[in-house]
Amino acid sequence: MKEKSKVIIGIVAKHSPKNVDCEKTLITDATKQAIFDNGAIVLGILPTEYEVNFSGDKSMWKDNLTEKERNDLFYQIKLCDGIILQGGREMDNYEYIIAKYCYDNNVPILGICAGQNAIARAIGGTTFKIPNPEKHNVSRDYVHRIKIDENSKFYTIVKKQEMMVNSIHQNAIETCPGLDKVAFCEDGYADVIEAKDKDFYIGVRFHPEDLYKKDKNMNEIFRVFIEVCKN
Repeated sequence: MKEKSKVIIGIVAKHSPKNVDCEKTLITDATKQAIFDNGAIVLGILPTEYEVNFSGDKSMWKDNLTEKERNDLFYQIKLCDGIILQGGREMDNYEYIIAKYCYDNNVPILGICAGQNAIARAIGGTTFKIPNPEKHNVSRDYVHRIKIDENSKFYTIVKKQEMMVNSIHQNAIETCPGLDKVAFCEDGYADVIEAKDKDFYIGVRFHPEDLYKKDKNMNEIFRVFIEVCKN
């Protein structure tokens, strides 16, 4: 009997240029496992250019790809039902290009931590360095509580007004035109942003992949994301 086709989630691999003359592109084990454990299949979306082009918080990202590199990048995305942008210290230009493509074409996308920065900045948003990283660059286990807007897409996922999250970041969303800030920590930083007019264009400041095995709220983020991708 032919196996029923599964949802395919593309996880965007990140450049890791710290090993001189031996650059790597990486996918975190926790992120890919959260997808497999919720019944979908993972494909790695790889950068199609060799050069690393990190875009800092205050600089503008740019589409620096050749036509072939761009077409090859988008071809990978079209193989997938949805996309995840991973967390990390840096975001490369190709990650913003992917986020913009997903916004323009209503491809479901989940941005995690730095991936949240990318989905905001891809469509004109800005970020800032928080003044109290000692409170927020803390742990992959529970750190603080967030309050969630009941009128948000995110609320329909977790069905909670409040939930505990982990916190490992030094930057937060400043502006996000085209998106709504829908969940906040006690310091007023946006822990969740979303586009209400897209099927699933959501960024979370925390790392659900590190808590999904023991926290139903965190697992629901992946489960509902995959369900939206299926449809």
